[in-house]
Amino acid sequence: MTSGRFPQTAMVMAAGLGTRLRPLTDHRPKPLVEVAGRALVDHVLDRLVEAGVETAVVNVHHFADQMVAHLARRDDIRIKISDERAALLDSGGGIAHARRLLGDDPILVANIDSLWTGGETPPLRTLGEAWNPEIMDVLLLLVPRGQGLGFEGPQGFFRDAAGRLTHSAQAEPPTPFANVGFQILKPQILDGVREEAFSIVPIWQRLAAQGRLHGAVMDAFWMHVGDPAAREAAEAKLKP
Repeated sequence: MTSGRFPQTAMVMAAGLGTRLRPLTDHRPKPLVEVAGRALVDHVLDRLVEAGVETAVVNVHHFADQMVAHLARRDDIRIKISDERAALLDSGGGIAHARRLLGDDPILVANIDSLWTGGETPPLRTLGEAWNPEIMDVLLLLVPRGQGLGFEGPQGFFRDAAGRLTHSAQAEPPTPFANVGFQILKPQILDGVREEAFSIVPIWQRLAAQGRLHGAVMDAFWMHVGDPAAREAAEAKLKP
């Protein structure tokens, strides 16, 4: 497989309310909750810098002023703000709203509640080496079931020998892979949609039916920081 160029622009999904992390999010946005002494958004931005990403478009909503002030202190990556103060737009709508800031080249999309540790190969290198824009429109970073903390529910993916994915939310049969929350996608897949709140999952399902949704499996240990207990577990895992 011939890899495409790793994206230079990332969309950082940081606008959620973080209700499941309360009381930690009563007075601050979820991206500013700290794990092992560092804000979640900074953990993610650090990974992007390591991977060579030059520009991060960050959407903001909950305690947006705190987010903008915090991000202004970063001088190692160009930050652009996608303002969702008026309304939350969900995973698909948030990217569509930021479309003019993202350009036309493939982008990396990153959730701020996913951390990882260990493994032989940096996960974003695994993702970049698998990216092939000739045969895929979206490439998701996956983790095998049982290789992480904070898994919730049956939602996940089946992956065939060519790396093509099928999404499922059914309990049976169980899906062998979970979505880490990082993906490379062509922003054109969102062209023509109405700028309103919508999930990206139906777009994944459409692309899967076309054989254009692929997955790359990381060997690191994944930590989904979705609630206070998961934050404590992640902190324990990351402490030296």
